Amino acid sequence: MSDTTNTRAPGDPAAPPPDAVVRMTGITITFPGVKALDGVDLVLRRGEVHALMGENGAGKSTLIKALTGVHRIDHGGIAVEGREVRFSGPSQAQAAGISTVYQEVNLCANLTVAENVMLGHEVRRGPFIDWPATRRAARGFLQRLNLDVDVRSQLSSHSIAVQQLCAIARALVVDAKVLVLDEPTSSLDRAEVAELFRVVRRLRDEGVAILFVSHFLEQVYDLSDRMTVLRNGRFVGEFVTTDLPRRELVGHMIGRSGAALAGIEEQAKRSITPHSPRETPLMTALGVGRDGAVEPFDLSLYPGEIVGLAGLLGSGRSELARLLVGADRPDRGELSLDERPVRLPTPLAALRRHLAMSSEDRKKEGIIGDLTVRENIALALQAGRGPWRRIPRRELDEIVQKYVVVLNINPPNPNALIRNLSGGNQQKVLLARWLATAPRLLVLDEPTRGIDIGAKTEIQRLVADLAADGMSIVFISSELEEVLRLSQRVVVMRDRRKVAEITNDASVTTDTVLEAIANSEVRAS
Repeated sequence: MSDTTNTRAPGDPAAPPPDAVVRMTGITITFPGVKALDGVDLVLRRGEVHALMGENGAGKSTLIKALTGVHRIDHGGIAVEGREVRFSGPSQAQAAGISTVYQEVNLCANLTVAENVMLGHEVRRGPFIDWPATRRAARGFLQRLNLDVDVRSQLSSHSIAVQQLCAIARALVVDAKVLVLDEPTSSLDRAEVAELFRVVRRLRDEGVAILFVSHFLEQVYDLSDRMTVLRNGRFVGEFVTTDLPRRELVGHMIGRSGAALAGIEEQAKRSITPHSPRETPLMTALGVGRDGAVEPFDLSLYPGEIVGLAGLLGSGRSELARLLVGADRPDRGELSLDERPVRLPTPLAALRRHLAMSSEDRKKEGIIGDLTVRENIALALQAGRGPWRRIPRRELDEIVQKYVVVLNINPPNPNALIRNLSGGNQQKVLLARWLATAPRLLVLDEPTRGIDIGAKTEIQRLVADLAADGMSIVFISSELEEVLRLSQRVVVMRDRRKVAEITNDASVTTDTVLEAIANSEVRAS
């Protein structure tokens, strides 16, 4: 793998460019038993979008938290506009002009738009807040982003995209020199991404230095001017985006050549024989629906088959899936398991029938951050057995070790707190939790969202292997290419209604699915 496109390599002593707003040099951070960063460099320039790339666990989040004062630096230094700084907390970083918009919007949903935008910077008249002036000021910052919303409305009444733009407007209030965008597009549809990028480019043109973190390579190449790549907590290099082919980028990220990467991508797609009409479905839904969630639908799920759910955000994909595994109770219709009617009043009732679901919201409905990897994996298995039948420690250790190896969970330490793992490794622990219950049906809701391409291909390959071994899988993803890569059938959702069911063959493309989403007259195959 060539480094000819590398504009700055490890240990490069070159002086900072004249337009550098931030220069981080030799950043080293150690947690108990783990060196999270080892001599990492980063330069952010005025009027540029700089992508920070690397697999989950590469150190991206740790580097951002070092820049924003969340983590203490063991070695190395940070300079802002040529002046050495050492932040003891996020407030100091913000005072220096560094603002961050996180993947999970870090605002107060119960407050109004104006209160969120101006929080801590309200217009005052003496000791009192001048609310009309504060709302006018908030409206002015939002108008800079071409966002026209009622600033008196509650933030929670707006989409995630609008909330993220409100977070960016808040950064404008403090006159940010640096704007850090940490996975800002993971919950947005294409139109919302386009609007966010329009705002980001405008801020870039106004001279703001922007650090962009994303696992969507298309977006990185569309938006960024330059990128820094990390691997295993170390600095790999800094590159001009247009000079670095995508396959070389991924090779730098995972430490493999382009040819090896092509092999991994090919292995992720497996040829699985579709079910025969004579086979008995594992589960059948007839007229199943829930008021306000999803219109009544019919669906059959077969052993050894992956059924993809496709549709825009809010289309009802997750709501349909939740009815299959007892996460929500249907108002109408009938579920059958092995051709026998079944009631699933709770997720535990489904779990005891070996039906499992991994939620898209791993932080709220998945991991428990204060527990270890071992304890998180054990949760569902122990729940299925009940509180009085404790899993013997030796048996649990064997199960945990098996999935740590199979899923390549890193670090491979069952006693590590899961909150200290990267997002991709947290996702793998969740998968291990449900696989440990030996499910017959596994619903995976956005299992690869916000994780790097290496972890993504590992999970895709695992899903294909599970189906090949006879498991029935429902796979939900906002990435249509991923749905088509894995699924034998694709159920298309729109406006909380099943509008099409497509048999996936060589003639089916993303355009086929998009047409089905847009056109309710598409006939189910």
